[in-house]
Amino acid sequence: MIKQIFYNIFSIALAVLVLLSTMSFAIDKHFCGDVLVDSAVFVEAKKCVQEAYEIELAFITKKECCKDELEVIKGQDQLKRSSFEDYKLDQQLYLTSFVTVYNQLFVSLAKQVIPHKNYSPPNLVTDIHVLDRVFII
Repeated sequence: MIKQIFYNIFSIALAVLVLLSTMSFAIDKHFCGDVLVDSAVFVEAKKCVQEAYEIELAFITKKECCKDELEVIKGQDQLKRSSFEDYKLDQQLYLTSFVTVYNQLFVSLAKQVIPHKNYSPPNLVTDIHVLDRVFII
């Protein structure tokens, strides 16, 4: 039971690790001058009010103080699958012996049977030591 739970947890953890290592995402940053106004992941960053005003009055002011930066973080593109036969002989031997010994750690012992577990002693009718007059001195 516990072995199955650990197996499921380990499988989920490896699937999440592969997903996170292959995922790419972009960080969009919007600066007004040298001040960071907004940053967003997966979506476009919000523009500042000043820039929207400058776009409307573009014919009056030609100078733009706002700028956008897009930082792309790329994940791993190629995954290499290897089989057991791709390893050298000494690596195969080590891996096989390690797995065998590791699995033997979780083998449980046979359940021990206690034959007198449910046995209750008989009720004493008389005290035998007094009846036979045998005392330890």
